Amino acid sequence: MKRLLICFFFLAGVQLVNAQYYKTDTLTRKGFDPSRLVLGGSLGMVFGDYTNVDISPLVGYRFSDYIAAGINLNAQYGQFKSRDFYTGNTIQRDKYTIFGGGVWGRVYPLPMVFIHIQPEYNFISQTSTYYQDNDVKQTVKTNYGVPSLLLGAGYTQSVGGRVGIGISVLYDVIQDNRSPYRNSLVYRVGAGLGF
Repeated sequence: MKRLLICFFFLAGVQLVNAQYYKTDTLTRKGFDPSRLVLGGSLGMVFGDYTNVDISPLVGYRFSDYIAAGINLNAQYGQFKSRDFYTGNTIQRDKYTIFGGGVWGRVYPLPMVFIHIQPEYNFISQTSTYYQDNDVKQTVKTNYGVPSLLLGAGYTQSVGGRVGIGISVLYDVIQDNRSPYRNSLVYRVGAGLGF
C-alpha cells in the first residue's frame, strides 16, 4: 500500500509539473468522432501457490471532457493451493475460470483524476479437489453467476498523444460471498488510448 501511495504521489507531481502545458480537446464536432474512442484494459499475472491470469479489455466513448462510458469484458484463470501447516502437503486445490462483463462509467472532476463505477456479472466455473490421507481425493465442481458493483477512483497520466496509463482502486460494494473480488480492494494498472 505504501508503494502504491508513493507511485500515486509521484505521478501526481509529474502531472502538476506538466499541468501548465495540459490542453483539453474541445469536443465541438457533431455525431460520432473516432478521436473520442477509449480503448484499454488491464492484464495481470500472479504465479505460485496462488495463480491468477487476468485479461480485462474495455472499450468506450468520451462524451465530453468530463464523462466517459463503455463496456468491459473479464477473463480470468486461477488456482489456489492450501497446504498443511506442519507437513507442507497440499490439502485442497481450487481451480477456477471467470468469464463476464458489464458496463463502466467515469466522471473526471479533474483532467487526470476520475471516479469509476462498473456494474458487472461474472460466470464462474470452479473445481475444488480435497486431498486426504493415502492419496484419496474428492473433487467437487460448481458453476454459478455472481453480480458485482465496483466503485472507486483513479488517476491517468498521458505518456504521449492520446496514449496513457491509469491506476485505479476499486471496491465491490455488493459483497456477494461468491464474488471474485472477495472483501478486498481491487488494484488495477493499465494502459489505454483516449483516456
